[in-house]
Amino acid sequence: MLLQKKICMLGATGVGKTSLVRRFVQSIYSEKYHTTLGVKIDKKTVNIEENEVTLLLWDLQGEDGTFKIRPAFLRGASGYLLVIDLTRHETLVTAFSIQKMVEREVGKLPFLVLLNKNDLTEDFEITDEEIVDLAQYDWKILRSSAKDGENVEEAFQVLTKEMLKAI
Repeated sequence: MLLQKKICMLGATGVGKTSLVRRFVQSIYSEKYHTTLGVKIDKKTVNIEENEVTLLLWDLQGEDGTFKIRPAFLRGASGYLLVIDLTRHETLVTAFSIQKMVEREVGKLPFLVLLNKNDLTEDFEITDEEIVDLAQYDWKILRSSAKDGENVEEAFQVLTKEMLKAI
């Protein structure tokens, strides 16, 4: 059975959404920073439990002081990755507001929180205690690194399985 699922990449500006997509789709990583304006769409087909699933990856512009994610971009999404940059505490705060907005606008969707830039341990601003505290929200959480590929493939696999369960 061929399925198609839309996944939105959500998070603050500069958390690594585009780098995660590029690592997943093209197996490459670049140190060059490219700001996404609006939305960039990629696709990749994965096989999950005898299902061939084409993932439409909507890499949305990051949220910051001047830009808020437009709810219209979320329409038709089957799930989302909520990306937090472990080296910037404010991205955790932004993630909470994005998650609330998604639930308000489109309801509960399967999602996974990625604590990205896990390779930059010296620069962490988010503490282990704060990460443990996230458990109270019942969020599925993975540490990831677009740079070294840590948990990138796994994140998309786990989210796809969650989306298939939700059917």
